[in-house]
Amino acid sequence: MESLAKLKWRCRRGTKELDYLLEDYLVRDYKQANKEEQRLFIELLSLQDTQLIYFLLGNQLPEHQGLAELVKKIRNKTI
Repeated sequence: MESLAKLKWRCRRGTKELDYLLEDYLVRDYKQANKEEQRLFIELLSLQDTQLIYFLLGNQLPEHQGLAELVKKIRNKTI
């Protein structure tokens, strides 16, 4: 697994909204998440910014069920 410092760096996407959502999850939930959810978060970070915008700020969800559940969790934490 990647270090938290490296993951925090990968959360910086250049879009304030994405940065906030990803870093918030990293700080609040990542350490307590199970290994599979941590793996899914790392997979989510490997997506292009345009995809992340559609998933986290738009109404689309990833086709992969695990990623879709993680996206919903990240979205719901900001409400």
